[in-house]
Amino acid sequence: MQHKIMEYLKSYKRGTIPLSQLEGLLSGDESYEEFAYIIRDLVDYGILKSIKSHGTNGKSIPLHNTYRIMKANLRQAIHDEIQYYGIKLNSNINLDIYFSLDEHEWEKDLPYIIRIDSYLNRKGLPSSYSTASERSLHLMEDEKWIDDKGGKGLLERIELWDKLKIITNPDPLMLSVNPSRFNQSSHIHLVVENKATFYALIGSIDETLFTSLVYGSGWKVAANVHMLARQIGLERDLHGIYYFGDIDAEGISIWNSIHDRYNIELAVPFYKALLKKDYAKGKETQRRNMEAIQRFKEHFSEEEISIIDKLIKEDGYIPQEGLKRVELVRIWRDNPWRFP
Repeated sequence: MQHKIMEYLKSYKRGTIPLSQLEGLLSGDESYEEFAYIIRDLVDYGILKSIKSHGTNGKSIPLHNTYRIMKANLRQAIHDEIQYYGIKLNSNINLDIYFSLDEHEWEKDLPYIIRIDSYLNRKGLPSSYSTASERSLHLMEDEKWIDDKGGKGLLERIELWDKLKIITNPDPLMLSVNPSRFNQSSHIHLVVENKATFYALIGSIDETLFTSLVYGSGWKVAANVHMLARQIGLERDLHGIYYFGDIDAEGISIWNSIHDRYNIELAVPFYKALLKKDYAKGKETQRRNMEAIQRFKEHFSEEEISIIDKLIKEDGYIPQEGLKRVELVRIWRDNPWRFP
């Protein structure tokens, strides 16, 4: 209740406030006694000052009918809160900048800072580099948070950006090309998550209508797939990209991230074949993006969705390697892929 009153006082424009207006903030679950003690505490903290000439309300715990809001002390309360969290939170988080920023910036960032603190206390600082999408998923269970929802700015404010080892200059794509397709103006490409699948398919690209085969290398593809047309020198042409990864929470999140940003489609025939294989358990540490999983399931039949639901619930996975080379090549070569 005290926090609610404090938030109201911060946004209140006038210098004085009637007691009745503060009472109007009560939800009905609090007693008058609880409310009275909160108001008295705010007076003791110097945030409210009684206007004695306006009299009291005459109740068992009397409160004055009008209070002056001490704006300077209200700001001090924010400083005290920042100082409190500065001591409490993980030592890698620096809150000094918030002493000079608008209080609304602090209030907006605090819930995210608390989640980052929880992550650091559980996992510590990362030892290896990751893409912004992957790091974003681990911190907030939202792969778009860093790049699209203000996360990068917040991490810079709390001096964590460099410590989190986020890839800013991605490696070039590892790919194989089909030169016979270069004279076309419309191209399709296949990105595969794992190296073993890349090497299983690399010798058969000339049997397909695909212009390139790309090794995605897990989350790295989210940082460098945009360079594909430039790397193969076909920037003026039309391009459609298909993605095939492991069937697990992480693999689905990778696809969802690049689908949102670059409109990359699922290579559905590969997944349908993979869903006929048995799944194994052992992905308990992976974070689930339920929005991504729901979007993934939209491409499959009810029977296949049932398998996906069970797999996710039991922290299961089916790796790409579940398909033998002959199966991979047949699916890639024989299915009617859509061109842009």
